[in-house]
Amino acid sequence: MKLLSYSFADDFRHDLLAGISVAAVALPVAIAYAQLAGFDPVVGLYSSILPMVAYAIFGTSRQMIVNPDAAVCAMVAAAVAPLAGGNVELYWSLSVAVTFLAGMFCIAASFLRLGALAEFLSKPILVGLLNGVAISICLGQVGKLFGFSIESKRIIPQLLEIVAKLPQTQIPTLIVGAASLAILFGLARWVPRLPTAPIILIAGGTAVALFGLDRHGVAILGPVPGGLPPLRVPRFPTDDIPSLLGSAAGLALVLFSSGMLTARSFASKGGYEIDADRELAAFGAANLASALSQGFTVTGADSRTAMAVAAGGRTQVTGLVAAATITAVLLFLTGPMRYVPIAVLGALLVFASISLFDTRTLREIWSIDRSEVILAVITTLGVVALGAINGILIAVGLALIRFVKLTARPRDEILGTVDGIPGLHSIARHPNAKTFPGLVLYRFDGPLTFFNSDYFKTRALAAADAAGPELRWFVIDAIPVSQIDTTGLYALRDLRERLEARGTSLMLAGRKAEFLTWFREAGLYRPEHETWILPTLRQALKAYLRAAQPIAPLSQDDL
Repeated sequence: MKLLSYSFADDFRHDLLAGISVAAVALPVAIAYAQLAGFDPVVGLYSSILPMVAYAIFGTSRQMIVNPDAAVCAMVAAAVAPLAGGNVELYWSLSVAVTFLAGMFCIAASFLRLGALAEFLSKPILVGLLNGVAISICLGQVGKLFGFSIESKRIIPQLLEIVAKLPQTQIPTLIVGAASLAILFGLARWVPRLPTAPIILIAGGTAVALFGLDRHGVAILGPVPGGLPPLRVPRFPTDDIPSLLGSAAGLALVLFSSGMLTARSFASKGGYEIDADRELAAFGAANLASALSQGFTVTGADSRTAMAVAAGGRTQVTGLVAAATITAVLLFLTGPMRYVPIAVLGALLVFASISLFDTRTLREIWSIDRSEVILAVITTLGVVALGAINGILIAVGLALIRFVKLTARPRDEILGTVDGIPGLHSIARHPNAKTFPGLVLYRFDGPLTFFNSDYFKTRALAAADAAGPELRWFVIDAIPVSQIDTTGLYALRDLRERLEARGTSLMLAGRKAEFLTWFREAGLYRPEHETWILPTLRQALKAYLRAAQPIAPLSQDDL
């Protein structure tokens, strides 16, 4: 983050209010996630201070908040619990150690420039994953609003459990939750500049303190110990290092995948770019900072990032303000926190999750390519039905499948001329396009490599067969062929031999210098290559018309 160029006059007021709002949500959420992972509640706060500072310094996202995450907390617990054997202190130490090692893996990966893996994630998949996270967050808070716990982790069991437990609804809790939601939506609509999160938390805590709502069954956070964590390097038995290394590597992969999806989703909505390799380093620094402050693994936090955006945060100063606010609370205000109702927290997270759900972009994608919407929906359903971690794996898998499909089976076209439109165009998209007897102008929209060379030959020969026995020249537009390997060069040579056997000449148009270099590097260069590689499609068409019998005069538009 470029702190030296920060505009206090334009941005600080927005970042200040957003940072306080983020802290208001992050405080109780961090406590809840610490309990989920099996720690004392205060450990969640330890995990929320220095990581935000580290990410603000090294990260490239303007809006993302790095904080504890439910899915990552569950992974930490699953990795460490068998090694700790019920020893609370060892459990904590191992958790800190695995966080430290995960941070080191992220930093090492950034030096290897492995952040490019994130480029496989397309816009529809990003939108689908964010929508799935929004639904999951919303469903996870229903029990808090109604005053009962939800044990199920999947959408259908969750819905069935919610319906079954409706008779157990705690009416005072429901009133608090519904009132909180009404106030949140009312403030957002009528007074959008107000920091809604701290207002509603303070109002809820005040109501509990004044009217004793906790005595009527309204659940509250309860006591939270104060004080800052000691900074120290984690200690753990050396015998556990092999197990911790494997767990840390997997954890690093998940936290980076999850965090990058969050970062890229919000960057896309915010209209700016992020650097994946620097993000890897930033996630690593954030987890090292968490480990040194006796915290556990952190990643990009969807709900807190959504709160930052909804509250008007503009830069990573929002994260610094949130970290400073949590520090102040740890030092001076842990007492009043005990009165915050759980239902108010649930209402805040429901409110934040609604801002995550993006239907506008889905409609835009639908107007461009309906099959891409299917990718988004599958990703959403994967997150909702199988959980965030499995949803991320599904998203990555879909991205890889999509990449392989686009690269291994690229679009190919037969080109012709269209009256009134200069240049050469696909005859499939222009039914009135004119082709020339004895000539095929063929375009293959992709690199020519080992995984699509057979497909290329099959499609090219099919186009030649369709042209009939009178075919004299088969011209390949080489401009879209951005790369070719040895297998691709052999495929090209085989295609030429097959065509020559039937009396057809194979010609290339474009990238003459590059193709000659590729042939030389592969040891396949022949002097005749100089004559059958022409500079452009236009020159190839002119050369054919000069060599062939007069067919029809070319207009200026044809060329």
